[in-house]
Amino acid sequence: MSAISDAAGQAWPPFALVAGLLCVGAVAEAEGLFAAAAGRVTRPGRTALGVLAGLLLLDAAVTAVLNLDTAAAFMTPLMLYAARGLGVGEAPFLYGAVLMANAASLLLPGANLTNLLVLAEEPESGATFIARTLPAALAAAVVTGAGLLWWAHRTREHPVAVEPPRAPAFRPGPGTLAVVVAAALVLALPRPALPVLGVGLLTGAVAVGRAELDLARLRRAVGPASLLALLAVAIGLGTLARDWSALDDALSGLARAPTTAVAAGASVAVNNLPAATLLSAHPPAHPRALLLGLDLGPNLAVTGSLSALIWWRSATALGARPSAWTYTRVGAPLAILAMAAGLLALAGT
Repeated sequence: MSAISDAAGQAWPPFALVAGLLCVGAVAEAEGLFAAAAGRVTRPGRTALGVLAGLLLLDAAVTAVLNLDTAAAFMTPLMLYAARGLGVGEAPFLYGAVLMANAASLLLPGANLTNLLVLAEEPESGATFIARTLPAALAAAVVTGAGLLWWAHRTREHPVAVEPPRAPAFRPGPGTLAVVVAAALVLALPRPALPVLGVGLLTGAVAVGRAELDLARLRRAVGPASLLALLAVAIGLGTLARDWSALDDALSGLARAPTTAVAAGASVAVNNLPAATLLSAHPPAHPRALLLGLDLGPNLAVTGSLSALIWWRSATALGARPSAWTYTRVGAPLAILAMAAGLLALAGT
């Protein structure tokens, strides 16, 4: 029974935190916060390459503060609309939305569930997390962003930008305030899950009560059934791994680079959330190298993360035609280069 309780104790706080962040993100999106930020990036006169660069930075910021699943759900439409408004090929914008979200998910602990699962045994504030991982996180994000911009440049579809579509009106409200509060809690507290969940639930309740957000829309954004199902899987795999001493013995003998490679491979094979529970049931020898593989490995294939599935659903709903092969053809080289850059940055810490 102790193995089950230990696994549950490791798994529930990350899921509670992400549920809170998804609530906050849904309300902020309804208030027009993301669209307003994207509108600032797509001002007339900018080249499409400059617009893409600005949107990738915004994507990284949304990922860091509100989780990569929030970014996949809300930034994908904005980036597609930007490409269509500019009259350029939408592929770099479409794939950039998810590839940058994955790459930037090492910037803050709440940016990716895997960060919280792996570091559950050593809870730390967001500020401490940044101090220990910032060089690797920046290296990974910069390499990925530069690669996406180079790909966009090679397509030769970046004429001078035309007038973009008008962004919806920005109506600051509880969601915008909650973004600031949630970010502060994640940065300041070593265990922010319950406070952030409380902020998210309160924000969602206020928005629904004021008819600013439909309850069904909020439920779709958060996906409570999916989160609970993933939580059950995480607890089950965590329990299994705690009784599997051979796995712990094998992982404890790995250096940083092999640890990253194993984590990336496991992410593609079984998704990075189950992989995180398996590989971190016992405190890993190289937790940040493990996170590099779990956070960046999903850029190798669409099977690697929940964010890719959310992105796929958002893209197809808007008439885009994402391709698993194009995802891997573009994402795999960037993932390998980003993980190598991250490992080099970790070597200096």
